[in-house]
Parts: sequence; C-alpha cells; structure tokens
Amino acid sequence: MQTSQENLPAGDRITLMQREDLAAVHQLECTSQADPWSSQHFVDELESRVATFDLYWCGEELAGFLCSWLIAGELQIQNLATLPQMRRRGIAAKLLAHAIERSKKQGLTSVCLEVRVTNKPAITLYERFGFTTDGTRPSYYSDGEDALLMTYQL
Repeated sequence: MQTSQENLPAGDRITLMQREDLAAVHQLECTSQADPWSSQHFVDELESRVATFDLYWCGEELAGFLCSWLIAGELQIQNLATLPQMRRRGIAAKLLAHAIERSKKQGLTSVCLEVRVTNKPAITLYERFGFTTDGTRPSYYSDGEDALLMTYQL
C-alpha cells in the first residue's frame, strides 16, 4: 500500500494543493463528478486547518486529487477524483496510499469515507485496501442516492 515519490512512474508526482491550483482542481472535479463541489467549497477546504489536498500530476497534467481531514487520529476522505481518461491507471490507489502513509506519521488509527452505492470501481478499490462496510447512509447524496459508510482500521 505504501507509495512514495520514488515509486511513481517517471514524470508523475504528488504535491500538496496550493491556491494557484484551485481552477485546475475545480475543472477536474466538474469533469469527473456528477454532482461536483462548487469553487467556493474548494476554497473553504483549502483554508481549513484540518483539510489536506493531495494532487496527482502526470507531467504537467492534473490527473487526480484527494481531499482528506485528519481529526483525532481518524482520516476522513472527503473527496477523491480522477480524470475520466486517466482512470484504471492506479492514480486513485496511489493517492489513497500516499494520504494514509502521510497521516500515519501524525498518529493515524483509522480511515473512514462515504461512497455512492453504485460506485463499484471505488468500492472495489477501498475493499482492496482493507476497508469494510459499516452501514448505509440513506439518501446521503443530493440526488437521493444512498452512501456506504466504509472504514479501515490500522
């Protein structure tokens, strides 16, 4: 599960989001999500004390991002997105592994997230990492779709 910059393909890198990345991150969000966050939501997260954005770059192209909160030893995955044309290349897995490894250094004990019940590729990814389904949040998303609550205990 561990990933570091050295284990990434040549030309790829993971960086922390900066204010100048906002437009590219929001564009990726709008391209990849049916119900995207607003630009203001990204600004609010970037200014939050608990939020961290990891960005995955393939050369100069933003290919994915992961927004997470680390609170009292629990990493809460808020948003994970990959450009549609870059899917099935392991980018989401590398971002998730990177966030977990980074957070272990800060006392991480568990990871939790919500995922659409119909998002089978994401559910498969999380299960591969060792996440288990702990319940369902009925009508969690704005379109009324349920979410699975998944957790991973270290």
